[in-house]
Amino acid sequence: MTKLNSMEDIEKTSGGEFEREPVPTSKLKGWKSFLGMYAGEHAAGTEFMIGPLFLTAGVSAFDLIIGLLLGNLLAVLSWRYLTAKVAVENRLTLYYQLEKICGKNLVTGYNLANGILFCFLAGAMITVSATAVGIPFNMEMPKLTDTLPNGPTWIIIVLIVGAVISLIASKGYNTVTKAANLMSPFIVLAFFVCGIVALNQLGINTFSDFWNIWGEGSDPFPGQIKFTFWHVVIWSWFANAAMHIGMSDLSVFRFAQKPNAGWTTATGMYIGHYMAWIAAALLYAVYLKSPEAQAFLSSGEAPPVAPGPLAYNAIGTFGIIAVVLAGWTTANPTIYRAGLAFQAIMPKVSTFWVTIIAGAIATIAGLFPAFAMKLLGFVALYGFILAPFGAVIVFEHFFHKKAGIIKNYAAATNSKFNSAVFFSWAISFGLFYFISRQYDVFLSFVTLPAWLLCGILFLFFSKRLQSKQ
Repeated sequence: MTKLNSMEDIEKTSGGEFEREPVPTSKLKGWKSFLGMYAGEHAAGTEFMIGPLFLTAGVSAFDLIIGLLLGNLLAVLSWRYLTAKVAVENRLTLYYQLEKICGKNLVTGYNLANGILFCFLAGAMITVSATAVGIPFNMEMPKLTDTLPNGPTWIIIVLIVGAVISLIASKGYNTVTKAANLMSPFIVLAFFVCGIVALNQLGINTFSDFWNIWGEGSDPFPGQIKFTFWHVVIWSWFANAAMHIGMSDLSVFRFAQKPNAGWTTATGMYIGHYMAWIAAALLYAVYLKSPEAQAFLSSGEAPPVAPGPLAYNAIGTFGIIAVVLAGWTTANPTIYRAGLAFQAIMPKVSTFWVTIIAGAIATIAGLFPAFAMKLLGFVALYGFILAPFGAVIVFEHFFHKKAGIIKNYAAATNSKFNSAVFFSWAISFGLFYFISRQYDVFLSFVTLPAWLLCGILFLFFSKRLQSKQ
C-alpha cells in the first residue's frame, strides 16, 4: 500500500467509522502510515506566517535555532508518551472519550468552542491565500498592525477565496484529504526552495553568515512582544497543544498498532515547524532589506508580513501557487472539522450545510487581518483554552485507580453533565488567564500550569462528587 493510500485510509476511517466504539484490531495501521500525514499537515499555510512573525518578535539566532529544536522535541514527546499511549490503550475518538467522562451536554460546549476556534484559524489561512491571489491585481497588502479590511479589493478577493475553499470542504473529507495529500510534497518543496533562494539573496556563504541573520536579536517591531529563548521553546511546544496534551489527535492515533507511532509526529515538527518556519523567516529577512521595509521602519511602523509577496519575490509564480495551496490545504480540513464540531451540536443539519456555515464564519474572520497578523498570540490562546480538557482525559486514564474514582463517570452513571470537569476547567482557565492579563505573562507560559491544575482539580472534585453519590 502506498503512503498516500495509507493516509487516505486512516483519515477516511477516522472520519466515518468507529466513532462510538473502539477501533478493531483488523483496522490498525503501522507507523509508516502516519509519516506523510504529519509532514503534510504541519508544512502548510500557518508556516508562511509564523516564520516571519518570529523575526518581528526580535529573536536571536540561538533563541530561534536551538529554541525550536527543544520546543519541537517536547511536542513530539507529548504526542508519543501522552496522546499515542492513551489512544492505543482506549482506541476512542476525542469526542467520544470526552462524552464518556463529561456527559453529552458539557461536550456540546466543548464542540462549540472548538468549532469557533477552528473557524478563526481557517480565516487566518484564507488571509494567507488572499495575499498571494492579490498580487496580479496590485492589491495593497495588510499591515502587521491592521485589524480591519484595507479596501474593496481585499474584501472581494477574501470573499472569493473563502467561497471556493468552503465549497470544496463541503464535498467531504475524502476530497479534502486527497487534494491536501497530493499537494503537500509540492508545498514542502516550495518551502525548501524558498529557503535556498533567500540564502542566496542574503549573500549567505557560511554558517556564521546564516547565524548572523538573527545575531543577538533585536528590539521587537512596533506592536509586537519580545521573544526570548523560553518564549520560542514554550510557544513551539504548545503551538499544537490542543492536538497533543489536549488529546485531539486521539482520533488519529487510535488506529496505531503501537504507541511508537507517536514518533512520526517528528516529521511534522522538523519539516514544518523547523525547516519551514526558518525558511519563511529567511524570506522576511530578505524583504526587511528592501527600501519599502526600511521606509516603514524609519517611520516607526512595522513592515507588513504578507506571505504572497514574500514567496513571489523568491521564486516567482511558483511562490504564488505555493502560498495559495498552503493556505488552502490548511483552511480546507480546518473548516471541515469545524463543521463536524457544529454538526455534533446540530445533528439534524447535513454535513454540507454545517460546513458551509463554518466556511462563512471563517471567510468573515479572514476579512480581518488581525487573526493572521497576531497568529502567535491566537495559537497560544487556542491551545490554552482547549488543552485542559485533555488533562481530564490524561489524569483519569493514568490516575483513576490511585485516586479511587470511577473511570468514564458520565457513561457509568448516565450523567449528561459532569460538574467535576466543568469546575476543574473553569477554575484553571480563569485563574491563569487572570494571571496572564493582570501581570502581562505570555499565555503559552501558563498553558502547562493550567493543564496540570485542571487535571489535579478533576481528580479532587471527582472524588468529592462520587463519594457523595
